[in-house]
Amino acid sequence: MNYIKLALISLILGSTATIADDCTAPPSPTLPDGTTASMEQMLAAQKAVKAFQAANTEYRACLDPLVTAAEVAAAGDSPGPDLQKTLEQLNNEYNASVSAEEEVANGFNVALRDFKKANSADSN
Repeated sequence: MNYIKLALISLILGSTATIADDCTAPPSPTLPDGTTASMEQMLAAQKAVKAFQAANTEYRACLDPLVTAAEVAAAGDSPGPDLQKTLEQLNNEYNASVSAEEEVANGFNVALRDFKKANSADSN
């Protein structure tokens, strides 16, 4: 019975290469230098950050069923090293997407503060 369960989970998860093909993390947007950026560049960056956040949400939604299937299989009697490695990789990819989103948001906030500071000095 355990072998059937593991075989089904293996079919769901596929190889680690297949996981990467099915769920692809979006690239981080390039953020402008807030001290020199124009309003148009800042607005474009804001739009890019929002698109990145939406794409990251879709990416994690793609990973969710794979993580769940791997967790269920890993909770079995003898999950094996390949399954543990797959679960670890999936969790690492998921966590990396969260970290990347936080870094982009923080970077945009810094650029925005710099932009506001640079432009408030110009208006004085």
